[in-house]
Amino acid sequence: MKKLTTIFLVAAGVAEGQDAVMGVSALEETIVTGKAQDVIGEVTTSTQGQANNEELSQRPFLRRGELLEVVPGVIITQHAGGGKANQYFVRGYNLDHGTDFHIGVDGMPGNYRTHAHGQGYADLNFIVPEFVERLDYFKGPFFAEYGDLSTAGGADYTLIP
Repeated sequence: MKKLTTIFLVAAGVAEGQDAVMGVSALEETIVTGKAQDVIGEVTTSTQGQANNEELSQRPFLRRGELLEVVPGVIITQHAGGGKANQYFVRGYNLDHGTDFHIGVDGMPGNYRTHAHGQGYADLNFIVPEFVERLDYFKGPFFAEYGDLSTAGGADYTLIP
């Protein structure tokens, strides 16, 4: 109980502007940043979003596919070693190597129609993360314009010209 009382007294002293209460000095200013765009009224569903180059460049990457982890609910892994596309999970569903998740790069589809690993195979290893200007994403089966490889959602990369 003594520790809780001490913390409360220190917090109360700092809140009142007393910088030297019990040896505690004022804290430095902390800047918190969030999404740069306001998409209210612009997107048709709450499962759409965008990540810009600044947001993407602040994330550490082991594999190129991890660029997609800015999309809420998306997890990227690599099973059984490298040399092939990543394994994608969206909202807990296993999409294998991209089946049912649309990938677009500057307006061109990134999913293979046919592949030994299965229809919809999406290998993102050709993308250089530093060249991505923007990543627009959507989740769910609400976007028929992307075709049969987008049942779980998708992402469109825009590269820096």
